[in-house]
Amino acid sequence: MSSERLIYLPLGGAGEIGMNAYVYGYGAPDHERLILVDLGVTFPDMDGSPGVDLILPDVTWLKERADRLEGIFITHAHEDHVGAVAHFYGDLGAPIYARVFTANIARGKMEEQGHPEDAVQTVSAWPEQTEAGPFSVGFLPMSHSIPESSALIIDTPAGRVIHSGDFKLDETPGVGEPFDPELWAEVSKDGVRALVCDSTNVFTRHPGRSEVEVGPEIEKLVAGAGGMVVATTFASNVARVKTLAEAGERAGRSIVLLGRAMRRMIEAAVETGVLGYFPRVVSPEEAGSIPRENLMLLVTGSQGERRAASAQLARGKYMGLELAEGDLFLFSSKTIPGNERGVIRIMNQLSEKGVDVVDESSGLYHVSGHANRPDIERLHAIVNPQIVVPMHGEHRHLREHAKVSEQNGRQSVVAVNGMMIDLSGNAPTVAEYIETGRTYLDGSVQIGALDGIVRDRIRMALNGHVVITVILDEEDEPLGDPWCDIKGLAETGTSNAPLVDVLEADLSQFLMRANPKTLRDDDGLEDALKRIARQTAQSEIGKKPEVTVVISRMR
Repeated sequence: MSSERLIYLPLGGAGEIGMNAYVYGYGAPDHERLILVDLGVTFPDMDGSPGVDLILPDVTWLKERADRLEGIFITHAHEDHVGAVAHFYGDLGAPIYARVFTANIARGKMEEQGHPEDAVQTVSAWPEQTEAGPFSVGFLPMSHSIPESSALIIDTPAGRVIHSGDFKLDETPGVGEPFDPELWAEVSKDGVRALVCDSTNVFTRHPGRSEVEVGPEIEKLVAGAGGMVVATTFASNVARVKTLAEAGERAGRSIVLLGRAMRRMIEAAVETGVLGYFPRVVSPEEAGSIPRENLMLLVTGSQGERRAASAQLARGKYMGLELAEGDLFLFSSKTIPGNERGVIRIMNQLSEKGVDVVDESSGLYHVSGHANRPDIERLHAIVNPQIVVPMHGEHRHLREHAKVSEQNGRQSVVAVNGMMIDLSGNAPTVAEYIETGRTYLDGSVQIGALDGIVRDRIRMALNGHVVITVILDEEDEPLGDPWCDIKGLAETGTSNAPLVDVLEADLSQFLMRANPKTLRDDDGLEDALKRIARQTAQSEIGKKPEVTVVISRMR
């Protein structure tokens, strides 16, 4: 029996949607040569991670084995697959491989972080393969909601693995490559040990729809609009942005792109040849002199992001442009679970302006970029793998996908982040459990999710904050009264006196009664002052705030 093994280890993206990072390894246990597939981010929210800029996977396990990492392979340019590449390049240092459109986006991220752009190597589609230690990796074209998405064919001494990436079975995608069932059958005919497969839409029981189906409906909607038309979608969905722009052009409207991400994606698609034709675009400044009934704005912010163009237009003017009664606003996108509040806020703000809002609930103006259950089963049938490993989904998605596989006579395993799966034998087995988690990008610094920084921020937001300053003289006696500054707390409590005055009076009484031992002990004094401040605030305003004590000694 061989002492070498083939392993699969998700560090992100398995048990959640977003933050994808999947390790494959081959070799003797604990000495495997490794490759990483995708390195993405997820986005923070004000409830759980206030003030955080991005959430990254915890790749400590991989950092500790960076000398064994042969390469990083990026399936496509969505942020949850490529967004963390530049943030971890300094720690991992491995070459990055991607197709031309994805490589263009990745190089931009590397440049922003001060890393060499030539660390990103452009590769061609299958049948070209890249040698990476014991692995030979090829990019197999696959349709998705972004150009040049690819599955990966990973050939190993233990057999062929296919990593689906994000996919849909669209044979008329508009922009990008169509799904080619014959090509997929060809690469699978000699046997596939494991298909590691997208699980996002496993609960949707009808077949997926093609991107080409939304074009006529969008064209009809735009043609019938009277005032200015604004449409938002995912900036990376180049096919949809093109469909929207062409609908505007056919209706005799000038097209304006608003939002850095929207412009960046279209520019990248044109630069790399993915987009052959795109209607002429006018600047926001030029748009100011065009009658509003002859304008169509394509804007970022389909998920309710506060700083994106959609939100700013909903609040008022943006780049000199303003919505008015009778205008039309189209959400040509699905709201990702968790973003509903932000999207509904924008819809209501638009409604208050008299703007007519149309969303995707009718099914006419959006199609998903992920395979539905019948499409997943179709891919299983074409590839006919020995093992199906569900990925890219919450736990419920992975579990349902595994059930579907087993019902069709294929072995499967529910592998969440941190579960190392041995794919070498006749059945998948759990080889090891790895500690995984999240890392926060907070400003320009990476911090651990369990470091307490964000926890303290949440506590201050919930409870308010008191700063107490005490000065002690050379004899360890209080020099004057303590004073307090408060933030995020009511200024007057139940005694009808200013909260600051009540806090300072109670703290002064304590200091007058405190014994010399307490006054000499900074830690003990700090604990006592905190306790009194919180008790007083609880009595006065019903809140126990976070308290910071500053003790200065005149020595």
